[in-house]
This record gives sequence, structure tokens and C-alpha cells, in this order.
Amino acid sequence: MVAVAGKIREEDVTSVRERARIDEIVRETVTLKAAGGGSYKGLCPFHDERTPSFHVTPSKGLYHCFSCGEGGDVITFVRKIDALSFTEAVEKLAGKYGIALRYEEGSGSGSGQQGQRARLIEAHKVATAFYRNQLSSPDAAHARTFLTERGFDAQSWELFGVGYSPAGWDGLRNELRGKGFTEEEMITAGLAVAGQRGAYDRFRDRVMWPIRDSSGDTIGFGARKLTEADQGPKYLNTPETPIYRKSQVLYGIDLARREMAKQQQAVVVEGYTDVMACHLAGVTTAVATCGTAFGSEHVKMLRRILMDDDSKHAEVVFTFDGDAAGRKAALKAFSEDQKFVASTFVAIESHGLDPCDLRLKHGDAAVKELISAKIPLFEFVMKSTIADFDLDTAEGRVAAMRAAAPILAGIKDSALRPEYIRMVAGWLGMDDATIRNEMNSAGKKAAPQQTRAQSTASSQAANVEREALKCVLQTPHLVGTWFDSLEESVFTVPAASVVYSACVQAGNPLEFDSAQAWIAKVLEQAVDDETRSHIRAMAVEPLPNDDPDARYVQAVLARILEMDAGRRVAEIKAALSRAEDGTDDIDQARLLAELLSLESYRRDMRNYAVGDS
Repeated sequence: MVAVAGKIREEDVTSVRERARIDEIVRETVTLKAAGGGSYKGLCPFHDERTPSFHVTPSKGLYHCFSCGEGGDVITFVRKIDALSFTEAVEKLAGKYGIALRYEEGSGSGSGQQGQRARLIEAHKVATAFYRNQLSSPDAAHARTFLTERGFDAQSWELFGVGYSPAGWDGLRNELRGKGFTEEEMITAGLAVAGQRGAYDRFRDRVMWPIRDSSGDTIGFGARKLTEADQGPKYLNTPETPIYRKSQVLYGIDLARREMAKQQQAVVVEGYTDVMACHLAGVTTAVATCGTAFGSEHVKMLRRILMDDDSKHAEVVFTFDGDAAGRKAALKAFSEDQKFVASTFVAIESHGLDPCDLRLKHGDAAVKELISAKIPLFEFVMKSTIADFDLDTAEGRVAAMRAAAPILAGIKDSALRPEYIRMVAGWLGMDDATIRNEMNSAGKKAAPQQTRAQSTASSQAANVEREALKCVLQTPHLVGTWFDSLEESVFTVPAASVVYSACVQAGNPLEFDSAQAWIAKVLEQAVDDETRSHIRAMAVEPLPNDDPDARYVQAVLARILEMDAGRRVAEIKAALSRAEDGTDDIDQARLLAELLSLESYRRDMRNYAVGDS
């Protein structure tokens, strides 16, 4: 049993926060684009959305989603995106940035003080190196033959980290044991299986493909048997583990991620060798699922990388075998298609060759041509649907129409729907109206789609109060003595009021070395999670200028003070108008004097706000 990790020293945690760039870490999961004010935005990885509302501000070390409210620093992001404990997240970041961690209990960061994820990742590093070394051994001759016969040379083995698991029962187990890993850790990692006489290797006499996450860490393996004597399945994958969830993994994502974002394309193939063939042929956006069908979690992953929103014209291309199983896979993919904004296509080789066989038989150019000759996924699905009916009979055509109608009714793009109605009408030899009527009938039977709630417009006061607090949080060095002029009465919106209170409790903003340190202190003073969410949102929401100067910041604060003075002027005027003839002359004189003073103050603030001072 591995000892429970001691607490990481606070100064080391601070070092991780300061040195781990939040934009670099987020980019491993989300494609970001400039949003102004030194911030970036992308599709939120914590909920489904069509328009980017997820903001990252590197200078503040924070992220915040203005739609779902998720937010935090780089450690929080890693914890939530990878389902890690605090210690595991810090250890992952420390390992990435070469930061040595010290623990309160004892010194150093030995195996007994590492979090589970760090240990499992390290075990996979050892396994990857072991399998790669074994591929060059005499016993792996048949594995090398398997690869070369499929057009893969030693250089490609190196690129994809391909290896070989020896036929024995304890090769990797002994290697891991020699590196200080327990059998329990090997089993938890999915690298070994529990037996009556102890753990033994899960993978034996197989070609091994390391499955990596988007950051490049190996989290599992795909293994292909080499002999008929092997009674196991043709492909054997790592089972579900604390770091490997097949529904959330795409093989090749570490190599394809940047090209996907650059080319605005994702190519989804069916196997490890197909990914290799595509990349070697120049289709560097290829990925594959790992022992499971393409599903909703894979959609989310690709959408974040492609920045799949209404402003983009990205494309997702599925490649399937031309047989019945391939058609079934295409139909399954179509069920997920409606979750994409990107255009979806299917590429099927006319002779049923997969990308690996196609490259082997016809070369790299043929693989590129396969992807270029893609057809819309919807067109393929519709043709496959009506192909099951005898279109030479009236009964068959009507049955085909009824089968096609629900699919037509479910098309997300209303602009494309009329074109597909005409297309289907042509295939069936019917008029558009008949198809449309059947489609409308099918649509009424379907469950109504939920509509997005419409947000209410913010008042002018709320906008100014928010902008003022954004300036206070993001540019503490520019606020100057103006911060002391603010009072609780200035903030009329509850959310703004509680953020201002946290700022007051945090102290003088001019005493902090950086905006990041100031914001961290303000967050500590927040009374609840909702307030912390407001603070993070205001800390990352871009200001109008990428590099706001003191004049802009102070003009915003002058504007909020002017508005506050205006409200107080209105209150005094109302009090004077209510005054009766018998009101004490001294009280009236006091109110008039206060009114004149406030009017003068309001004019000064207005002039400063518009630049006339």
C-alpha cells in the first residue's frame, strides 16, 4: 500500500501557480483565441455551448466561464478537467514545469509521497520505455514483420512510440517492481492482472500502442495479437482505470490536436494503424476511438479543439469500412452529428479499403484523395436508410419516406433542410410537399427542443459598477487614491456590493506586487462561492483596451462617483420638495448647502470622466 501523501509546502504550491501558465495548460484541452485585454476565449470544457463564453486571463492566472460560472486558477482547472485531488494536480503541474516539491512530512518527493495519478503516469512511462526496447529484441521479430508489412518503418515506430510486450508472464511486472512499484499499483494502472500467485502482465506477445492524453502523458495501451495461439481478442485495450476512460480518449490526439485547431478539421478513423497511415500520408488531423464507439464525450473533445461555434467553418470527417459494419458505425456517428456545429462528412473507399490498406496498396496520395472525396454524412445516412426499401414499388417508396422523415425533421441547420427535402424527394420520385408534410408530422411527434433562456439587459448603473470593479481588480497599480474615494453606497447591485466588500477587506491594492497577488487576496475575503465566482468573472472579463492606462481607469471610477452623487442629489431634492412651510429653516439651509456641494462634486466627476478636467 502506498503511503498517503504529506501536505505540499505552501511556498511550492505558490511556485506552481506562478510558473504554470494557465493559457498553456488550458490549450491542451481548449482552442483559445484572443478576446482583447490580454484575455483569451474558447468553448467551455465544463458544459456544452455553441458560442464561446470561457475566458482565460494569463496575467491574472485565472479562467472563468460567463455561462456556467466555473472558474479558478491553473490548479483548479487541472483538478476539474482531469478529476484529480489537489495534491495530484499540483504534482502534475510540477512535473510538467520541472518544479521540485517538498512535503511537510519528511523531505523530498519519494514514491511514498506522490499522489495516485502521478504514480500511475510514471508507471506508464516505465511501461512505454520497456515495450519500445522490447520491440528491437530477437523475440519481437514477428512484431517488426507485422509493422513493416503494413508499411511502417522504424522511424514511424519511434514517432508513435510503438512497442512489443514479450510473451512471458512477468517481464513488465519485474521491470516495474525494480522501479519501486507495488503490485497493487500495477493492477490499478491496468498493466497487470491479479492472479492466485500474485500479479502477472496483462499484455503478452502483442504489438503495443501507447495511448496518450492531449498533453502527451501515456494513460493506457492498445495491444494487437500476433498469433492464432493467442486466445484473447484481436485488440486488447487497457481497462477503465483512474487515469484512463475510453469514452474520453482519442488515440493520436496528442499529435493531431494542434493541426486540428490550425486546419479546422478532424478526421476520425477506426484503428491505430489507420491513424499512423493517415499521419504518415500527410493527413495529420487523424484520431481514433479506443475500443468503443464514437460518442458524446468524443464530440465534446473535438468541439473544444476545433472551436466549434457558429463563427467557424470546421469539418469533421469520419472514415468507415464499406461493409455493413461500417454503415452501422456511420449511422451511430450521425446520432452524435447534431451536437456539432461543424459540417460532418464521411469518407468510404469504394473497394472497402481502410486508410492503412489503402496507403499500402496505392500510396500516400490515395489516402489524401480519400479524405478529399468525402461526402456529407447526412447524404450517406439518408441513402443508407432508403436503401433498405424496394423503391420500385409504391409501398416501398412510402415506407422509405416514413423512415427518412424523422431524420429530416431532426436536421439542426434549418437553412439546409429544404435542400435535403428536395434531394430525398428526387431519390424517391415524390414531390417536395409530400416529403415536407411527412417530415412536419414526424417533427411534431418528437420531443420539443429546449430553448435557451434569454438574459435580461443590464442597467447602465450595473454596467458602470461592473466596469469599475474590473478596473479595481485587474489594474490595482492604476487605481491610486481613487479606491479610497469609493464607498459601499456607490454599489447598488448586490453582486457588485459583495465584491467591493471583499476588496476593502483585502486591503490597499497599491501594496500588492501584482494583479494576480491582489486578486488572490480578494478571493480569500469572499464570503461564499457565488462571490468568488463574481470576482473571477470580473478579473478575467476583458477591459476595452488591451493595455488600459491610468486615464481610462480613473475616468471609470469618476463616472461611478458621479452616478452616486447624482442619486444623492435626487434624494435631497425629493426631501426639499416634501418639506412643508413649517420645516425648520436651519434644516432647509443644511439641505440646500449639501445640494450645492453635491452638484459641484458631480460636475467635477462628470468633467473628469469625459476628459474635460
